[in-house]
Amino acid sequence: MLSRTNRRTASKLGRHVSVHSYGGHPSQVGELFEPDVRPVGVAVVLHGGFWRARYDRHLMDDVCRDLAANGWLAWNLEYRRVGDGGGWPETFDDVEAGIAHLSGDQVPRVAIGHSAGGHLAFWAATRATGVTHVVSQAGVVDLHEADRLGLSRNAARELLGCAPDEDPERWRAASPAALAPLGVPQLLVHGEADDTVPAALSSVYAEKDAAAELRLLPGVGHYEHLDPRSTAWAVVREFLEGLSP
Repeated sequence: MLSRTNRRTASKLGRHVSVHSYGGHPSQVGELFEPDVRPVGVAVVLHGGFWRARYDRHLMDDVCRDLAANGWLAWNLEYRRVGDGGGWPETFDDVEAGIAHLSGDQVPRVAIGHSAGGHLAFWAATRATGVTHVVSQAGVVDLHEADRLGLSRNAARELLGCAPDEDPERWRAASPAALAPLGVPQLLVHGEADDTVPAALSSVYAEKDAAAELRLLPGVGHYEHLDPRSTAWAVVREFLEGLSP
């Protein structure tokens, strides 16, 4: 499927994991978690961290292992981030190129993202990437609202390199809420106790797109989504099981 640049074995679960480059920058890589059986689908996994370089794809390692353990081919995609060559348009170009690097037409092809990765997953569904379904875990799906709230010290302005009134078209092109409806089924999972990305971002977004399913979880914060044992991840698993043959 892909040429391997490095291969290691995740001995804890016996799953095969390999790293592949899709460009020349050190961050233009993806890590492929392969199941022991014929894959039921492909999950493109996008990490969060408000698009900043100090956070990387390993935030999603545990959910990728769980995906592989349940028959999914998980593509843990890294991308250039703010502070390391990312921003507009590089971060967006990398997400599109990284997904396109996966050969084949196997479906379902689901993009799953946490926090800022939820934003990128939903944005990817607006491009010709072959994504058939998307999942946002506490996602920053509305950049205008994120900017209005000043989330993470105005991270959205860092990403786009300007204020909304300085380049309205750039902001519209980058924000899933401004691009809705996306044209594919969507799941938004958000904890009502999330004090990093307020659940209102997902609630307001879901009103814009009839294809969006919203699950608000009482007592759940921002980081439980990264734990495959959590209630938040169980909601995603249930959604994925509905897609499997």
